[in-house]
Amino acid sequence: MFFRNLTFFRFPTSLARSFDELETLLDACRLKPVGPSELSSRGFISPFGRDEPLLSHRVGDGIWISLGGEDRLLPSSVVNDMLARKVAEIEEKEGRRPGGRARKRLKEDIVLELLPRAFVRPVRTGATIDLEHGFIAVDTSSRKSAENLVSELRHALGSFPALPLNAETSVRALMTGWLAGEPLPPGLSLGDECELKDPVDGGAVVRCSKHELQSDEIRKHLESGKQATKLALVLDEHVSFVLGEDVIVRKLKFLDGAVESLENTERDSLAAELDARYALMAGELKRLFAVLEPALKLSRVEA
Repeated sequence: MFFRNLTFFRFPTSLARSFDELETLLDACRLKPVGPSELSSRGFISPFGRDEPLLSHRVGDGIWISLGGEDRLLPSSVVNDMLARKVAEIEEKEGRRPGGRARKRLKEDIVLELLPRAFVRPVRTGATIDLEHGFIAVDTSSRKSAENLVSELRHALGSFPALPLNAETSVRALMTGWLAGEPLPPGLSLGDECELKDPVDGGAVVRCSKHELQSDEIRKHLESGKQATKLALVLDEHVSFVLGEDVIVRKLKFLDGAVESLENTERDSLAAELDARYALMAGELKRLFAVLEPALKLSRVEA
């Protein structure tokens, strides 16, 4: 259940008490099966699994939630093929081609006809809420998917001024400096992956993977003016990740230094195992955020 990506949102820490009744509020927004004439459905599910009753899990000042969904898979090629057949039938029968509005109505009717027979794909997106630092980390690299979860949470709470995380410094310039040899924040070290871009529009892009980042090759790219837009970093040999200039964390991985304690302890249920894993993850993400916040001058949200 370890998250693989982190898209951050910030909210005022003064709103921590707003989450005291979170379980009750989420229950009113529980996921419902997608209807026969609906394309999708969204709602909260238990982070322990859809059939579990509790919709949130709290450890200290960390809260784990999960937004579930059901999407009907209706390929546009199938709809367009049936539309073409119906248009051809009308042309043959009436000797005229339907106009734009008529074709639009035909297409809507076809979608309504096919939806009940379409396959349903379940989806889920996890998130962790840190009440101490006032952030939500959504397990996705898609800004749109993250905003959907925050929007559903805002609907459940009634009001929730959470905003996408922004840096008050140039993340690109900062990462380029680290790559060029400037001191990294305490606890951080370079990984083995980066993306370098020429700042000129349409300029060259260099992507390095499993590469020594302090090599002559990388230095020459920097000397030619390229800048780091993504950079792999490691925190205290516990967590590795790729930081983007958009302040989204990708390829998040918990290393042996972090998870060895889990392997040395036996637990008698899946719920206990997931509880321990979430506690570990929430703690590591708290430390990661505490390092990134001053380094990137992350924005705060006032109440």
